[in-house]
Amino acid sequence: MARRNQKARAAVRDPERTSGRILEAALKEFAARGFAGARVGSIARRAKINKRMLYHYFGDKEGLYRAVRRHKVCQRKRSVGAQVSDLDPVASLPAWFKQNCRDTDWVRLLAWESLQTTRDVVLDEKERRRSVGEAVERVRQKQAAGQLRADVPAKYLQLARVSLTMFPTVLPQLARLISGRSPRDPKFQKEYARFLETISAAFRP
Repeated sequence: MARRNQKARAAVRDPERTSGRILEAALKEFAARGFAGARVGSIARRAKINKRMLYHYFGDKEGLYRAVRRHKVCQRKRSVGAQVSDLDPVASLPAWFKQNCRDTDWVRLLAWESLQTTRDVVLDEKERRRSVGEAVERVRQKQAAGQLRADVPAKYLQLARVSLTMFPTVLPQLARLISGRSPRDPKFQKEYARFLETISAAFRP
């Protein structure tokens, strides 16, 4: 009991570190079981806190899922942003593909979400529509500037961009059967990144 109380006091003293540990543990749990299968108790054990502390930080499981998703999106933008800040959306395809190869928990979380979503509604949909709308708008601006082809709707260029950079990690078994190599194979990743550089020419005027 004394040891648990000591951990709880430490969590209160360092809320940023504690919340980060919870988010990391929650990402692992959601990636392994999806939102429906994830258990708050398991997340708390992974984070080495009690469930009451988790509820204190994030309210409930749905609030925690929203926080994990938003935190991960921001983290991914910071990770790739410095590399692609001067590039157009299609020139950044190899960088985003490589990030997806490193971000297997994030990819699995999205795959679980696809399997478990009903009625075409996802958690935190309003915020997510806003976020993807910004990405589509960036593509539209590049079209208006003559940097990307304008004979295709911006929303479909963005959809193609996401699909190309994520497909091998979402469906690795198909990528392996088609290419003969696992997407985890460094040679596959190098060859596929080169392919993305080549195919990006089709997006330009």
